[in-house]
Amino acid sequence: MPYILNIETATKNCSVAVAKGGKTIICREVAEEGYSHAEKLHVFIEQSLQELKLTFKDLSAIAVSKGPGSYTGLRIGVSAAKGLCYALEIPLIAVDTLAVLAAKARIDEGIIIPMIDARRMEVYCASFDSHLTKTGDTRAEILTRESFKEIEGKIYFIGDSAEKAKSVLIDERFIFLDEIKYPSANEMSALSFKKYLGKDFADTAYFEPYYLKDFMVNTPKK
Repeated sequence: MPYILNIETATKNCSVAVAKGGKTIICREVAEEGYSHAEKLHVFIEQSLQELKLTFKDLSAIAVSKGPGSYTGLRIGVSAAKGLCYALEIPLIAVDTLAVLAAKARIDEGIIIPMIDARRMEVYCASFDSHLTKTGDTRAEILTRESFKEIEGKIYFIGDSAEKAKSVLIDERFIFLDEIKYPSANEMSALSFKKYLGKDFADTAYFEPYYLKDFMVNTPKK
């Protein structure tokens, strides 16, 4: 069974998991306000391999969360993944960040909408059914009381946008699973393994994160 290193850095959660045959065997992660990805990511990778008594040469592929999400977080994760793939001459697997987040929810029926915080009242989101099949395209949504009215039935919201979303998403069929806040490399394991089996690999040389929106730098007023 192949060992796959999964890297998730699209949000405040810096997360690393090593999986064997699609099952997570170790996961290290920390979510901090200051985005400690640059300091923690490589440490987590090395600690995880050491604890499992594995080396980088034991890895069959590197999987990375491709976005949408934090520009800085995505750059750090993708740069690390591409560097390892080049050095080890193994394939790169790109996994949808919203699918990773959605995989943390378990519902019997209804729709899951994972949301990743963007600016002000905006979120990055998509919709998934109870079987985690994607039913709506990834988009940037400015939250209003009219948001998601086109979707019938119960909707379960997850992600780090709950507090601001609750102020406008007040329909009684809207349910917030507050305990699910960030995507984790733990849930990447099954998704990356499926892509590995299907040889669904990214082009290491040309792959770029899926930012969804252009990165904007706010310049101070004079």
